[in-house]
Amino acid sequence: MKFDTRQCAALMSVIDNGSFEAAAQQLNLTASALSQRIRALETQLGTTLIIRSRPCRATPAGQRFLQHLRRVAEMEQDLADTFSDQPHAPVSIALAVNADSLDSWVLPALADFLIKENILLDLCIDDQEHTHTLLESGMVLGCISAQQAAMRGCEAEVLGNMRYQAVASKAFCTRWFPKGMQRDSARLAPVLTFNRKDQLQSQFLLEHFGLSDNAFPRHYIPATSPYNHAIALGLGWGMIPELMLKQMPRGSGLVRLAPAHPVDVSLYWHRWKVQSPRLARLSAKLVETARRALL
Repeated sequence: MKFDTRQCAALMSVIDNGSFEAAAQQLNLTASALSQRIRALETQLGTTLIIRSRPCRATPAGQRFLQHLRRVAEMEQDLADTFSDQPHAPVSIALAVNADSLDSWVLPALADFLIKENILLDLCIDDQEHTHTLLESGMVLGCISAQQAAMRGCEAEVLGNMRYQAVASKAFCTRWFPKGMQRDSARLAPVLTFNRKDQLQSQFLLEHFGLSDNAFPRHYIPATSPYNHAIALGLGWGMIPELMLKQMPRGSGLVRLAPAHPVDVSLYWHRWKVQSPRLARLSAKLVETARRALL
């Protein structure tokens, strides 16, 4: 079955931009013309590809088709570059990573490779328990995930364990944990949570103190640097990767609340079995560096 490239571009643009109007503007089309292209594609495939909501989302069939389109586009570009004598234009590759990996080891791992290969990163940031859905939906070509099982057509490689420590400032410990972190004080002390998908602190409190998810107050600060800064300022306690703790200035003054009870999160690199040589090289570099940086 052959597909019209303009219709395929229309589908990808709607999903990437989230609306028909933004996609039409990007492609210099009217919204009506754009809609006609997508309807023609849906008619050819015999199924609906887009849920026309705000933002627009791909149906399960649309997700599978997007996976195909993104993989083909990357392999075609990679092949074209091998036959060109001229330096190729930057190539964009969409990946999904968790924020803590991005802020601690991913960019140093890939920087030289990206410069050498002239690759532009299109990063989607999500919790490590949820990045896998971005690969499944066709939004990215690879992801760092806590999910061990690979979906159909993909492979998952072990990266290592990211170790987290529960930490707080000295002033916070003096106020809330003068006798150490105990159940009664942990139930009252404010907790720093990255976002509503972040379960690290909740799992720690449940495992060590039997506290349910709604049994303690919390802040939500969904950015790594402000999150770590908030802990240093004494707003609450939270989980920080040991990699980041080692990178902080010695005067940061953070106290490990339970040094004998770290939380290890296993991370995996998910990517398609069939991938372009360029993406295969990126995968190999990422896995190699992760296994040196992580436990």
